[in-house]
Amino acid sequence: MQDPNLVLFIVRIAGAAALLIWSVRLVRTGVERAFVVELRQWLRRSVRSRLLAAGTGVASAILLQSSTAVAILVTGFVASGAVAAAVGLAILLGADIGSAVVAKILLVRLSALEPLLLLAGVGLFMRSPSQRLRQTGRILIGLALIFLSLDMIRAATAPLVDSAGAAAVMQYLGRDILTAFLIGAGFAWVVHSSVAAVLLFVTLVAQGLLPQSAAVAMVLGANLGGSLIAYLLTYAAPVEARRIVVSNLAIRGGGAALALSSLTLAQPSLAWLGATEAAVVINLHLAFNLVVALVALPLLSPVMRTAEAAMPRRPDPAAPDGPMTALDPAALAHPDRALSCAAREIMHMGEITETMLRSSEAIYHAWDKDTADRITKQAAAVRSMHFDLKLYLAQLHRTDLHKAAADRSLHLSTVAVNIEGAADMIARNMVHLARRLNAEGLSFSEQGSAEIGSFHDRVQANVQLALSVMMTSNPAEARELVAQKEKVRTIEQNLQRQHLRRLQDGRADSIETSNIHQETLRALKFVNTAFSMVAHPILTESGDLLESRLAEKV
Repeated sequence: MQDPNLVLFIVRIAGAAALLIWSVRLVRTGVERAFVVELRQWLRRSVRSRLLAAGTGVASAILLQSSTAVAILVTGFVASGAVAAAVGLAILLGADIGSAVVAKILLVRLSALEPLLLLAGVGLFMRSPSQRLRQTGRILIGLALIFLSLDMIRAATAPLVDSAGAAAVMQYLGRDILTAFLIGAGFAWVVHSSVAAVLLFVTLVAQGLLPQSAAVAMVLGANLGGSLIAYLLTYAAPVEARRIVVSNLAIRGGGAALALSSLTLAQPSLAWLGATEAAVVINLHLAFNLVVALVALPLLSPVMRTAEAAMPRRPDPAAPDGPMTALDPAALAHPDRALSCAAREIMHMGEITETMLRSSEAIYHAWDKDTADRITKQAAAVRSMHFDLKLYLAQLHRTDLHKAAADRSLHLSTVAVNIEGAADMIARNMVHLARRLNAEGLSFSEQGSAEIGSFHDRVQANVQLALSVMMTSNPAEARELVAQKEKVRTIEQNLQRQHLRRLQDGRADSIETSNIHQETLRALKFVNTAFSMVAHPILTESGDLLESRLAEKV
């Protein structure tokens, strides 16, 4: 190939790969924004058996187009105690199968599907008044762009089939299996998607560009790289959550290395996996994850015992003796810098409060004094941070602030008050209610427990959305946060009515826990409202908030 053609090829293949990566993310973002609460509830209800947990992991990864996204959700449940570690690991093993199924589905070529998906997706996203339907449109657009990006990769690589230089490089990878394996792992980690990596490798095989032996090694490497993504993203998570991620990394990554060694030494025929080389590679990817899950599922208990021994519990990074304050006295002479310091401090207050909310769920299921004490200490830390913040902003106001800075300072002060209120509600009310539940030997009815858990999941998702709004000031996310506030209020009223109906039916377990049940719902609604307030100034400035109601989108 001439140099200009080489440059053109690099631009085309890079653009196609970038579109593929973005498209996979687009689908995942749509699913998370539209169905995250349902996914959290679905994952929570899979604790009855490890086989059911694995099946739930498969389905969740297919919906999210990512086993990593499932891992992030599950680690939150494990950290809060809502899901046992062994069950969480079973979900992760199922999610690995689900991501392999996604890759196989997306390789099916249906030329008429792309324009139909784009038409439906754009129509829903541009015209639908419903947030969920808009996100469904986003998902359809993402799927169409995935198929389009694969077509672009096929078109970009077609000229390389007859290129002697390209053939030499690819043949070398076919002989140097270890290098191919490491490239596969590295690429999956860099693009943060094993699905995108596998789709690219299999497409190159289908074009006749990449030898089957190299593709097999790179796909196995992508399994290692895909597991490494979740490990790095949860590095700062509580050790209880990290154990399942590390165990999955050891099982999936170690299994990939073992499978590569076995295939290299034994060199068995893989023709039984498919009629074409591309079919062999993608089916091997699916078979590998199936075999790993089937072998590992019966061994989850000893695996988790080993993980507990190797990774003992460590101090909570969000504890009061954690990171130092972001309030820099030297920045007071520069109002914009000082306000940025205040914003970072409030963000940390929000993160601590979100951790408290996650931990509070566990003590309703099984009282743990250490967890309760930790929540109380975290609330004290938030109060102390809020007091220091007030003094800091008061000092800042002694300088000559312009109107925009003064308005932002007022907004930050209001957000801090609300976050401290949420932390206080969790530490005083929810911990007290959980302690009463334990001290009086009571437990919620099965339906009541499910309602509290589902409502807690919804509030948890909204708190995380609020933290995202605090970081990005994104009007679309702010609008969604305020809409969710109204939805939570309606759901809380419906749950209160359902509880009253159980009281009318004379349900003993509902009567005994009535006050605790209702107060817990009110506390969670208060926390949700407190965090949703971060969106109001953003929407007021953008014109999306009229008085106390969202402006209608035209």
